[in-house]
Amino acid sequence: MCTLEKRGNLFLLTLTGDNEHRFNPDAIATILSLLGQAKSQAKRGSVLITTGHGKFFSNGFDLAWAQASGSLTGAAERLHQMVESFKPVVAALLDLPMPTIAALNGHAAAAGMMLALSHDYIFMRKDRGVLYMSEVDIGLSMPDYFAAMVRSKIGTSAARREVLLSGKKIRGEEAVALGIVDSAAHDSAEGVVEATVSLAEKLAAKKWNGDVYASIRKSLYPELCEILGLKATIFATPKL
Repeated sequence: MCTLEKRGNLFLLTLTGDNEHRFNPDAIATILSLLGQAKSQAKRGSVLITTGHGKFFSNGFDLAWAQASGSLTGAAERLHQMVESFKPVVAALLDLPMPTIAALNGHAAAAGMMLALSHDYIFMRKDRGVLYMSEVDIGLSMPDYFAAMVRSKIGTSAARREVLLSGKKIRGEEAVALGIVDSAAHDSAEGVVEATVSLAEKLAAKKWNGDVYASIRKSLYPELCEILGLKATIFATPKL
């Protein structure tokens, strides 16, 4: 389902297997638990990289699990359960006391794209993978924290329109041009991870105070953090 590996100062969270890495309650709980482990072991110089195996980074919520309830009411209840249980994952990433980087091995759709946007940096492949918010195509409304994430992390109204109102599958180079991702110059999943490890090592060398880093991060996104129930901690000015 997913694993957490520690390599020196770096934590590597990997969505394992060659499936679509859909988020059902079990998968969400596992991710949240592993983020908790990373937080508990954090120190100056820690950095998190999140990636996946196979064709998909994540194709979002497990709609098949929702539909398996056997009724429209049951499916809606299960979808609501996933939306609510995924919210703490987003909060945990924004509150994590270290820089975070998403290394997209493949497609990131719906909640999968939200997972990517929850990181400080996003790297994509240039040969494979799209960003795709499918809600307008499949007729689902947008959770409040999804919309707040897009408003917080995607800088222009034109780019937000492309993401949410067009149903467009955005490839790497266009995602860079729209200011959504930081890099899409990599020819393979391994290349993406190598590039993110290189960035992570540079960030780790800064030896920043992780709690201060997380507080500054949260201060950048007040609307999103309010919805998530997060507050930025104010630290005393250090003596020089």
